[in-house]
Amino acid sequence: MLVLSRRANQAIVIGPDIVVRVLDIRGDQVRIGVDAPRSVAVHREEVAAEIRQSNEEAARSATVVSTDLPRPGA
Repeated sequence: MLVLSRRANQAIVIGPDIVVRVLDIRGDQVRIGVDAPRSVAVHREEVAAEIRQSNEEAARSATVVSTDLPRPGA
């Protein structure tokens, strides 16, 4: 893990097109802005975990056995 120190209004660049900027620091809270292409999903960690869990559950329940499918003309 790379650990960096930044002050308000300073940024970190990830790859050619993602910028993470420290917008404000108040006590123990830091406001961060992320500028990334629309094709890049940006989520808080807890939201990403919920999405991942939901996707895993959907994948397990979406398994279809070919014998469960209706036969053409039947």
